[in-house]
Amino acid sequence: MADRPEDASGHRARLRQRLFDGGGKALLDHELVEYLLALAIPRRDTKKDAKALIAKFGGLGPLLWADAETLRKEGLTEGMVGALKIAEASALRLLETRMEGRPILSSWDALGDYLQAAMAHSPVEEVRVLFLNAKNMLVANEAMWSGSVDEASVHVREVISRAIALGATAIIIVHNHPSGDPSPSSQDIRLTRELIEAGRHMRVTVHDHVIVGSQGRSSMKALGLI
Repeated sequence: MADRPEDASGHRARLRQRLFDGGGKALLDHELVEYLLALAIPRRDTKKDAKALIAKFGGLGPLLWADAETLRKEGLTEGMVGALKIAEASALRLLETRMEGRPILSSWDALGDYLQAAMAHSPVEEVRVLFLNAKNMLVANEAMWSGSVDEASVHVREVISRAIALGATAIIIVHNHPSGDPSPSSQDIRLTRELIEAGRHMRVTVHDHVIVGSQGRSSMKALGLI
């Protein structure tokens, strides 16, 4: 992205004042990105760059989710990449704090918001498991594997073995659909039911299987599938 000599300090000051007066909702997505990029290159007009990145990645979420190497390939400097990644990390950390010290099942909306932000925009299918103790407090939040859930029997053994090792008494399984559609597939349902059956023998309860995508999220329990 070529440097531009224009000093956009006046425009940037107006953006900053709108942010102070109205909070994050006062700025459009590309304006948020514009301001983030300006932190790394304060004397350059970053509005066109921000709009181009939003268009290229298909939205603010996919842009912030993109890994550092992908962003570098788009011509972003280390400082610009750092600004975008610290925004992503800060957003996830804020969402995590809404669940700290509270039973997961009583923080369901907060959990869903965190999972959506953390996983919905990943370009590959990823599966993570939330391991809970007898009070439904989070023991561990672990990425278990990437890719298809087709080999259900292999994954069931991994999940139940890890639950036993952690002393967990319940789990919530979560994965994303890169297509954006969070509707459960037949493989998703099969994996969940095999986990429920295996967990029953080992006294590990499967509370839910949550699927997230750019179009929303779904709960197998809420859908009556488990």
